[in-house]
Amino acid sequence: MPGSSLYLAGLLMMGEENFVSWCLGGYFSQMDIAENLNSIRQRIAAACARAHRHPDAVTLLAVSKSHPPETIRAAVEGGQILFGENKIQEAKAKIPLCPGKARWQFIGHLQSNKVRDAVALFELIQGVDSLAIASEISKRAEQAGKTMPILLEVNVAGEGSKFGYAPERLLAELNALNALPRLEIRGLMAIPPYAPEAEKSRPYFQKLRELKTQAEQALGAPLPELSMGMSGDFEIAIEEGATMVRVGTALFGERLSRIQQGGGVN
Repeated sequence: MPGSSLYLAGLLMMGEENFVSWCLGGYFSQMDIAENLNSIRQRIAAACARAHRHPDAVTLLAVSKSHPPETIRAAVEGGQILFGENKIQEAKAKIPLCPGKARWQFIGHLQSNKVRDAVALFELIQGVDSLAIASEISKRAEQAGKTMPILLEVNVAGEGSKFGYAPERLLAELNALNALPRLEIRGLMAIPPYAPEAEKSRPYFQKLRELKTQAEQALGAPLPELSMGMSGDFEIAIEEGATMVRVGTALFGERLSRIQQGGGVN
């Protein structure tokens, strides 16, 4: 496709793993994504029914990291519009090659030197985990003449290997975060510890939901978004109040890194 050489060049700069993933793009783009989307939507609706919620209360965010523009196009043709990326460099190369109706959110750990690009590329930034990063986002949004919606990431299990606010620190910094002039705090997000049994994620989803209620009380305003749940546990997350689920593997298949190494799934 036109411009694919630019995307290839970008992936070459990011290393061998993403280069090989790009080369396998034909495999991913040939998957029956429309069928996968239909299955995921049915599972969302069933989880909502169990929780006495309307299916429209839950947004599906397709985790498209490491998947090429051809795969994104197939998902858009199947009716999926919202996508999540976690690498700024990959997003800069990929987004211009994808259908214009696609919408994008950033779902990775954001470094300060990437904030300007994130503000330019994405409609919402998930994973904000410090006052310093939030301040930089507000600064760059001011320069861009826009207000940036964000989600605050919470390390619900206190894992040393993961980013995110400790719950008590989030509550302590909430007023300072809310005072930043070019930010709109839309809610919270979290990634619980990986477990092969989805039910083991439930206590962490409950904890995040309860923290959202505390934050709303502290702010005196609603926080509409609760982003939690991935391919392996999104139904449990919906039962516990998720308004957005981040699904990659169940939609697009295993990423190359998962095929090689194993591990949790988005």
